[in-house]
Amino acid sequence: MRFLRWTKKKVALVLGISLIAQSLLLHIQPTYAADEKKPAASPSPAAATTPAPNAGTTPAPALNEPQVAAKSAIIMEASTGAVLYQMNADEAFPPASMAKMMTEYLAMESIKEGKFKWDSPVTASKNAADVIGSGQLIAENETLTFKDMFNAMSIYSANDASVAFAELLGGTEENFAKMMNDKAKQLGMSDKAHFISATGLSRADLKNPPPSIEGETKMTARDAAILAYNILKDHKEILEFTKIPSLKLRATDKTAMINWNWMLEGNSTNTNFKKYAYAGLDGLKTGSTDDAGYCFTGTAERNGMRMITVVMGTKTEPERFNETRKLMDYAFNNFEIKPFLNAKQTIDSLKSVNIKKGVQLEVPLVTKTGLTFVARKGAKDTDFTVTAESVEEAKLVAPIAKGDALGKVKVSYNGQEKTVDLIADGDVEKGSWIRLLFRSIKNFFSDMFNGIKGGS
Repeated sequence: MRFLRWTKKKVALVLGISLIAQSLLLHIQPTYAADEKKPAASPSPAAATTPAPNAGTTPAPALNEPQVAAKSAIIMEASTGAVLYQMNADEAFPPASMAKMMTEYLAMESIKEGKFKWDSPVTASKNAADVIGSGQLIAENETLTFKDMFNAMSIYSANDASVAFAELLGGTEENFAKMMNDKAKQLGMSDKAHFISATGLSRADLKNPPPSIEGETKMTARDAAILAYNILKDHKEILEFTKIPSLKLRATDKTAMINWNWMLEGNSTNTNFKKYAYAGLDGLKTGSTDDAGYCFTGTAERNGMRMITVVMGTKTEPERFNETRKLMDYAFNNFEIKPFLNAKQTIDSLKSVNIKKGVQLEVPLVTKTGLTFVARKGAKDTDFTVTAESVEEAKLVAPIAKGDALGKVKVSYNGQEKTVDLIADGDVEKGSWIRLLFRSIKNFFSDMFNGIKGGS
């Protein structure tokens, strides 16, 4: 009996409020969006995860990694920075002339910033002309164009040209070495990366070793790869120089500068080097000293995928190229660029989010950009883990503009992790107060009737 009396009171209350609401509706007659309904519980801001659904399946067979005869080595894919192989990659060694990659970076940066042009004059001082080692092409007070001096450094690894750039850009080679160290930090190289000269020569071989900079020039294989990665990302025109097999520095020269990089694809018809030539290889920098052994940072592109390889401390000049070939073959034979997400793609685990105080109750989400990975050939989508998450609920309030970032999707694969924004795929205008009022009344009745139904 008590339950019946309680139910009658509730029904009477509902009928009374309904009459009032209907009266208001007759006078105001608001319009409703076609999709106006009480939203389901929003997934925001909790993460929605799609784990790789291949648990219990047979894992892919292990790759046969190359056995590299070097003190250290690494393979990095050039568009993503993904490391595909490493051996002692974080141990620092003398890089010899591979240090000139930093000199090249700073020289090209000065062009990009408008400080110099490729036809700007560069004059070699006595200090530059007297430097020992590779080069010895340029006389004291001789002036060449910036481009010609860069050719000497990038093709023939000329120490005199490197010092000329150091003095042009830094005033002194010592100041320039400080610039090199500062740039190394900016580019994300490790604390082990250290430069004392523009050439990579050891302190004992420098005519004027820098008194304010201690130690020797050193870097890790990973540092060399990071430096090469940044050169290719920021100054890809470097390849127009490094791919040249031979070139006369001056039109009047009787002999040409021969590129120390025997693996250049352009050497495929060279009798001396054709057995080392590698299809697609167009850079980047060799280096050798007694302390460093024979080093090489190589880069090659095939089928739209570019690789960076580093070997440090090989025992002979041919060996650095033979070991590089092992790394390149391993990379190109076993890996590929795999597009995983497209721009404006819907993520199944978070297709939309609920919006408060809007004309619409929710807005669809799509990816802002696509994502690509360096994956093993034949990798399946199920090898990837996708996690989607919306922004905090307090930010999901109208008005919302198309393109607003309302969440993120994180994709993980074999140690690689990438994130892209999830953006609104439409506008959501703020609802008028009368629309919001009637939505509240509607939701109130819905909750009440659901409560009565549940209590019966």
